[in-house]
Amino acid sequence: MKFMMMKKIIISTILALLFVSLTYSQTYAAHGMVVSDDTNASQVGVAILKKGGNAVDAAVATSLALAVTLPQAGNIGGGGFLVYMPVDGEVTTIDFREKAPLSATEDMFLDAEGVLIPGSNHKGLKTVGVPGTVAGLYLTHQKYGQLSWADLVQPAVDLAAKGVPLNYTLASHAKTIAQSDSPDFLKHLYTDQNGSVLDFGDVWQQPALAKTLAIIRDQGADGFYRGDVARALVAYMETNGGLISMQDLITYEAEERQAVKGTYKSYNIYSMPPPSSGGVALVEMMNMLALVDLDSIAFNTTAYFHLLTEVMRRAFADRAEFLGDPDFNDTMPIDRLTSKTFAQQRMAHLDWNQASVSDPVKFGQIYDGENTTHLSVVDVEGNAVSLTYTLEQSYGSGMGSPELGFLLNNEMGDFNPQYGYTDRGWLIGTAPNKIEPGKRMLSSMTPTIVAKEGKPYLIIGSPGGRTIISTVFQTVLAVLAYDMPLHEAIEAVKIHHQWFPDELIYEKNKLSPDLVKALEIMGHQPVSRDQLGRLMGILVDQVRIGAVDSSSPDGAAIGY
Repeated sequence: MKFMMMKKIIISTILALLFVSLTYSQTYAAHGMVVSDDTNASQVGVAILKKGGNAVDAAVATSLALAVTLPQAGNIGGGGFLVYMPVDGEVTTIDFREKAPLSATEDMFLDAEGVLIPGSNHKGLKTVGVPGTVAGLYLTHQKYGQLSWADLVQPAVDLAAKGVPLNYTLASHAKTIAQSDSPDFLKHLYTDQNGSVLDFGDVWQQPALAKTLAIIRDQGADGFYRGDVARALVAYMETNGGLISMQDLITYEAEERQAVKGTYKSYNIYSMPPPSSGGVALVEMMNMLALVDLDSIAFNTTAYFHLLTEVMRRAFADRAEFLGDPDFNDTMPIDRLTSKTFAQQRMAHLDWNQASVSDPVKFGQIYDGENTTHLSVVDVEGNAVSLTYTLEQSYGSGMGSPELGFLLNNEMGDFNPQYGYTDRGWLIGTAPNKIEPGKRMLSSMTPTIVAKEGKPYLIIGSPGGRTIISTVFQTVLAVLAYDMPLHEAIEAVKIHHQWFPDELIYEKNKLSPDLVKALEIMGHQPVSRDQLGRLMGILVDQVRIGAVDSSSPDGAAIGY
């Protein structure tokens, strides 16, 4: 009996170690690499690379595939950001963030007394921003792609029409959704032709989505923003109380913008400019840490977490006070916020033994829902793409036209909903991000490319809503300052502080009780949560090294 028990323990231990080694592993490839939150989508991207496509082609095809296989975040009904670094040429970015409908108003989520109606800015069709994903992917392809547009869309059409076996994660979602009070469209997302809920391994087909994607394949961006798809979307809005009009769709345009640039040691950091706040905050925080002798601060110590918390606190205060849609805020001090001089000013009063106080006169808030998704791509020539896009909350609004087959975002919740009112919790009322017609809502998405000797070196990004900026920041820091292998940097414990609420969020069971107590003594307010972020990264060092966060059960780094 003792022998059998010992044998079971040994086998269990070996299996556990094997699981850890698999989930924490890196993937190596000599030519190209695609890392995304879904294996099917990564396979689509790699197939495009093998076909002769470049990093842009693979990123576009992967994104469209995710719209089929990762409906909680992958999308054509949402929006996001893309950073592109050609191996020879200037880094550029594509902003395809959603916009407020032209009929949106500053007080649209308030009651008669001018107070926010709880939940109103995240529920219902009025929370849907004008989608930008198709416009952004199409613009990127037209400017920088190599293969035909049809070649990039066809794999997504095939996945939707022929179907994919429902994986365990989505099968679990299907059961939960079936028992919930979700909107009708989401309620029927995982059902067969007879209305029965699909189970793990069942083939999941989406014929309406396949038809919509086929139109986009044949007509490009016009296939979404004009014609039958646009008319069907507007009809759905008018019937169900939404705000998006034909004029909203026809006038929507993705924008190419200059990347935010910073330096750390000998590395160049490129990330998204506003309306993303990620690039500005990332560069500001790296500038602050460049002033510190990190060789004297051991990784994952009390001093390390105290320092990071204080750096985040300062950057997030600046984020909420100054940043918004650049087309509506032409006086944002981006150059000042990302300067080395400003970093010195922000660090001047850092107390190494005591937490700062989040002053309610200042501001801080973080945007984007939990179920954003990220993908990283490097092609055989060394061109790189870092792309993050989202529906806001998981499955967005949960609403969509059955005729069209795709979910709509609820991104209007990313605006400051009650202009002029800021509290110590989540409500921010600053002007740069108040609701205005045609305005893009502020975001925390942080697709980033770090260059070494002028070439792409680290391609990184993450979902995670309120924690995206912090998660990407700590991963970049671990690789550049602590020389950590990519997979270890991705798996390392993460923390998050966003000025208000004045909480130090940390990953549950990853900090010792003694360390948590030490932070409390310093005046911090530690709060645990299950996880922060879901990183997808590539490191280019002689070969391509891809790594997927172990919190992504269906993600894959695939190379060739």
